[in-house]
Amino acid sequence: MSLSAQLSEGGGAPEMGDLPSPSLVGSPTPALPGPPVPPAHRIYFYSSSEWETFIAEWATGVAVSYRQIKQLGGSGDRGVDIAAFKTDRGLEDAWDCFQAKHYAGSLSMSDAFPEMLKVFHGVTEAFYRLPDRYVFVAPKGCGASLNRLLSRPTALQKKFLELLDAEAAATRLYDAQTLQSIRQLAESSDFSIFQSLELNEMLDVHRTTPYYAARFGTSLPARPPVGQTPDAPAPSEAIYVKKLVDAYHEQAPATSSDVESASAHPKHGPHLQRQREAFYSAEAFRLYARDSVPEGTYELLQDDVYTGVVDTAEANHPSGLDRLRAVLTQSGQLDLGAHTLISMSNLKDRQGICHQLANADKLTWVAADE
Repeated sequence: MSLSAQLSEGGGAPEMGDLPSPSLVGSPTPALPGPPVPPAHRIYFYSSSEWETFIAEWATGVAVSYRQIKQLGGSGDRGVDIAAFKTDRGLEDAWDCFQAKHYAGSLSMSDAFPEMLKVFHGVTEAFYRLPDRYVFVAPKGCGASLNRLLSRPTALQKKFLELLDAEAAATRLYDAQTLQSIRQLAESSDFSIFQSLELNEMLDVHRTTPYYAARFGTSLPARPPVGQTPDAPAPSEAIYVKKLVDAYHEQAPATSSDVESASAHPKHGPHLQRQREAFYSAEAFRLYARDSVPEGTYELLQDDVYTGVVDTAEANHPSGLDRLRAVLTQSGQLDLGAHTLISMSNLKDRQGICHQLANADKLTWVAADE
């Protein structure tokens, strides 16, 4: 069974730890003449840090029930670049280690041996417990010799112990007592935890994450249809619906005093229904963004909509409904072309975002002095 298949067992969405929020509103890839550069070729030019970030993004797409994924590589990382935790106890409980090696060529046993020493040393010194999987991740993969060893855990264990006893160069970093502790642990360990991962497998999984389109400048996935708007407002709609009813009540206090009477009003009822449909369209858009683009991207769009309409909302208007109509009109005129997401939206989404902002108490239609 391939590593990708093994990692597909289980379920659950992990939390990404210590990775930066999206800093770009649109695609980070500039438009250049000539044929597009395939993702695999782009990866060959990554820095070591960018390669680690890519691996952390990839790990969010596997189906293992990770609670959190952390990028730990750097000085004093104890041989851990990417740690994927399966419980809230982090390194003290079940976890997987993804070791990033961005080399020009494929990995050999001479590359792997020092890293294996580090992980056994980390366990003997109680920095962490032995991971369930220790995966070497390199753009060019592992060489034939190392791949054969990784496919035969017993042979890999024998080779590791031979190098340990032969005092290979990497062992000079440890004193005799430490090496003896490492040997005792290695003799009792299951070397099937050491695995490798191919780049094509990684790209297949990364393509399913919210990071793929932004990282490689590809088209966003198709947006699913918006579901049916419920007949009655849900508790999560309470704030923005109340603000709409306040605007209707201002116009017709005798016949639009609450949701039920406003819904039955010949003019306000259809208007309320359209606003709720817009809200649900924006909610569907938000969920689509959650699964298609990096975390925080949709919130950046919301922030720009708010910035674009807040002055209109705070201006003087004859009534709350006039304020609402002016804000909705303004939302449709905003230049949001810098946002990659906007290509997947429609006018109803923009209006729905205004109601999301109202639901978050950032916009109000009937001002206190009206």
